[in-house]
Amino acid sequence: MQITHRNEDGTPRYTNHLAGETSPYLQQHAHNPVDWYPWGSSALALARSANKPIHLSVGYSACRWCHVLEKESFEDEATARILNDNFVNIKVDREERPDIDRIYQIAQQMLTQRSGGWPLTMFLTHDDQQPFFGGTYFPKEARYGLPAFKDILQRVAQFYRERNPELRQQNAALMTAFAGLTPAPSGADLELTAAPLSACREQLARSFDARNGGFGGAPKFPHAQMLEWLLQHWARSVNAPQPDLQALYMATLTMRRMSDGGINDQLGGGFCRYAVDGEWLIPHFEKMLYDNGALLAVYAYAAVATGEPRYARVAADTADWLLREMQAPQGGYYSSLDADSQGEEGKFYVWQLEELRAALSEAEFAACAARFGLDQPPNFEGHWHLHVVAELDAVASQLKRPVSEVEALIASARAKLLALRAQRVRPARDEKVLTSWNALAIRGMAIAARALGREDLAASAGGALDFLRATLWRDGRLLATAMEGRAHLNAYLDDYVYLADAILELQQVRFRADELVFAQQLMDAVLAHFADPEAGGFYFTSDDHEALIHRSKAFGDDATPSGNGIAARVLLRLGYLLAEPRYLRAAEGTLRAAWPGMSQYPHGHVSLLTALQELLAPTEIVILRGESRTIEGWRLQLARLFAPERLVLAIPADAADLPPALADKTARAGPVAYLCRGSICSAPLASLEELLEALRAPESGASPSG
Repeated sequence: MQITHRNEDGTPRYTNHLAGETSPYLQQHAHNPVDWYPWGSSALALARSANKPIHLSVGYSACRWCHVLEKESFEDEATARILNDNFVNIKVDREERPDIDRIYQIAQQMLTQRSGGWPLTMFLTHDDQQPFFGGTYFPKEARYGLPAFKDILQRVAQFYRERNPELRQQNAALMTAFAGLTPAPSGADLELTAAPLSACREQLARSFDARNGGFGGAPKFPHAQMLEWLLQHWARSVNAPQPDLQALYMATLTMRRMSDGGINDQLGGGFCRYAVDGEWLIPHFEKMLYDNGALLAVYAYAAVATGEPRYARVAADTADWLLREMQAPQGGYYSSLDADSQGEEGKFYVWQLEELRAALSEAEFAACAARFGLDQPPNFEGHWHLHVVAELDAVASQLKRPVSEVEALIASARAKLLALRAQRVRPARDEKVLTSWNALAIRGMAIAARALGREDLAASAGGALDFLRATLWRDGRLLATAMEGRAHLNAYLDDYVYLADAILELQQVRFRADELVFAQQLMDAVLAHFADPEAGGFYFTSDDHEALIHRSKAFGDDATPSGNGIAARVLLRLGYLLAEPRYLRAAEGTLRAAWPGMSQYPHGHVSLLTALQELLAPTEIVILRGESRTIEGWRLQLARLFAPERLVLAIPADAADLPPALADKTARAGPVAYLCRGSICSAPLASLEELLEALRAPESGASPSG
């Protein structure tokens, strides 16, 4: 932690109310001259008693412009005096409090008619926390077409003192707008059809960048949910008279361009949050756990779907980065890496040619120059940021060497450069463990373990799950975050449903009855504490959560999947797996509640579209029973097939404490499989060949499940 203001003895001159917080982002501001408070009863009570408006500042540890705002304004004593004299100042880590961030991001967009982002700067009434003015980043001095932050502060304080009645009228209109955010659900008589699926496919095709991949222009985000949905859409069409090869092409071209681009760390693995250009070349250098968990899953899926080694390599590199740099010794995964090191964005990742020539042999440098564009002009502020400009066979042809020799040269060069880079000052790492983001990483690791045949990835995922259960599951409820032995904050919808989804994926690698029970406990808590019994679907916060100005119920995806979408899919899968009708009813109710949004903006609701597809054509469930070694062989054979809408559980014959619906699928003298589609299950299938034939012939041997 860098401290700007110190006493003569070296101690911090200022210490505010953030010093005891778990969030590294909040701790970074603990010695600002601004008298920061965390969001909580103390700060809110102070605002009421002092009759001061609230200055709410929301950001996160890896946010570059959050750091810029801190350096320019929050460390400036003159600005701090204005803030302290006129406002109660509250700092929020959006990753710990996505409930607060979500509400005030929407408010900022309503008030300013501009897109949101971070840092988020909002001004709230002193007595009921209703927002009346806001924005994102404001510079210390007027520039970029933005007013100076100090001028904004003085004008806001004056406005609050002198024009309060006018402000209250605006707030009333804003709260009315909040109340109308969630449209009425569709009626029970409306037929849920595949229409939004077709509309989504058309919308993605219209926005697809056929040259560089991705959807839309710069800046470009990975949108892992869209890529996974396109792979699934193609897989469903494989046996149709005209398979949707364009869907496969859109997904795989995007994944090739991303993996070759600078958004992917060509030396150490792991993806940055987004690219600032349309070609994926120069990233915003922060690395987020949630992106990499989701991208790991989709590259692992692509490896199985296409059989192309490039996708397996990218998945392996991403997983290795997670293992090496992002998993805590206790098992959980850390949250993010900063974009900056030593105060400069990207400094850890970029190179000068002299460094590269000194570190590599002549042959290694020649191979890297041709592969990564080192013979071209610098591409990032006078430095070279590595990205792939030529395929290996083209490099081999240029250098007149065999491809295998070029591969070996680049591999040895990568190892040398990675070791050299490790000696640099590293970007800061946010070491808090977030339940929802860990769940996305567990899911990605489980899918990659299955696709790549790597037991170490399954062990990593299992270790993270064990940590979450031991640390963040208390008295039948989840907590949202943990750091340095302290777990706290009520968990959100995403925490519960992402984790249940991850557990189901992990069961496909190795079965644990107690983990399946845990997944059921998670979803029971969701039904008990998050459900909207009248309109269907689920709120983002629980019924016993702190009361805020709005209780969000969102259906659209953003940087992470929609909690309602994942809830619907998990409820469908668990409902059929465990023969639990109330799960199925809740899933359908969620889709009906979301139907207006899915119909109008299907490409913004791909998580819900995945659930809709599984409602219309239920997931195949394959239960393998028998001696562990034999059924593991069957499981490995099935793992070679790309079937993302299939659930395969290999349950040893001696497994105990099974739920009744699984205990009914009894073991026999030899290995046996049960194939279920919806509530219909096959007779026992006694050979792998018979099972594969049944999977190819969907109606073969089906009978009502007992």
